[in-house]
Parts: sequence; C-alpha cells; structure tokens
Amino acid sequence: DIRTIASSPEYKGLVIVDEAYVDFSTVPSATSLVTEFDNVVVLQTLSKAFGLAGIRCGFAIGPSDVIQLMNNVKAPYNVNKLTSDAAANALRNTHVLKKNVKEVLEQREMVAKQLRQLDFVVKVYPSDSNFLLFRVQQKANELYKTMADNGVVSRFRGNEMHCNECIRVTIGTAEENQQFLEKLKTVYAELTN
Repeated sequence: DIRTIASSPEYKGLVIVDEAYVDFSTVPSATSLVTEFDNVVVLQTLSKAFGLAGIRCGFAIGPSDVIQLMNNVKAPYNVNKLTSDAAANALRNTHVLKKNVKEVLEQREMVAKQLRQLDFVVKVYPSDSNFLLFRVQQKANELYKTMADNGVVSRFRGNEMHCNECIRVTIGTAEENQQFLEKLKTVYAELTN
C-alpha cells in the first residue's frame, strides 16, 4: 500500500507511483497523497487514455521541492512546441478523454466476456488497463504469430513469469475487437486441428 510505504519511518526515499493506466482503473488516483506526504510523486501520461502515444508526453505531480529538483536536471526545452500544443489541447478537451475511456471500458468488458465463452481460453485475467491478458490451452506463440501475419496484432506474453500460453490484446474499436475475436477463433481452430 502506497500510504504504508510513504509513512514508514524506515523508508527514506521517494515513492513513485506510475499511473499510466489510471483512467481505466477502478482504483482512484494517488494524486491526493501528494499533499499528504512529502515523498510521493505520481507519474501520468497522455499516451494511454488520451491516445497520444506519438507525442511522448507525460507529467509528474509531486511536492514542489521534488519537482524543482526534477526541473533542475532535465534537458532544456525537452518538450517541443508541437508536443506542447497537442498536450495542452488534450487537457482542454477532457470530454474526449471521458468518451474514449467509456468506449474502451465497454469494449474491454465485451471482449473479456467473449473470450471467457471460448472453450480454448483457460483464463481471462482482471484488467485495470486498456488491454486484456488471457491464457489459451496451447500454441499461444503460434497463434500470436499467425494472427500477426494476417494483420491482427496482439502480444505474446508466454515468456513472462507466470504467463505461460498467454496473449495480451489491446482494446480497440468495436470493429477491431470483433476482427480480433473472429481471427482468434479461426486461427486457433486451424492450429489445433
């Protein structure tokens, strides 16, 4: 728990909270802890919920002395004008963010439900992000590769600890998700028959 670590007399460092996926989570942001503790820094990005990965822009929320130290060591002019304008525009239009997040959450639930109905899907893991991790009975790597060769991209995660036969899929539009599910069924049947 963040509060426990931040208040521990034994711990003398900063507590950095990565909230890249906070907009998709049921867990509230830790930003309120910044005013409560002088060692909590929260990192957020415009890459995920805002869909602006291409501008590579994020920000830190923390105690003013820590933010000042960060500013002292960053490169001068490290955010270009185009990135700055795109970020400012996104932050002025949070209604777009809310709409995007709502759509992703609805689609995430739909994809998870449909994955759970497939007899070859062993498990769909809980998610507080814009992607789902799921385990298939067999041939996850071949499944991933064949789907990618056919234009449907996911990520093989079978080499990660505790992720044997797992695939990660980013939640897209309704059409993209339907295409993914159809291709998943077709390719899995081809590989296992």
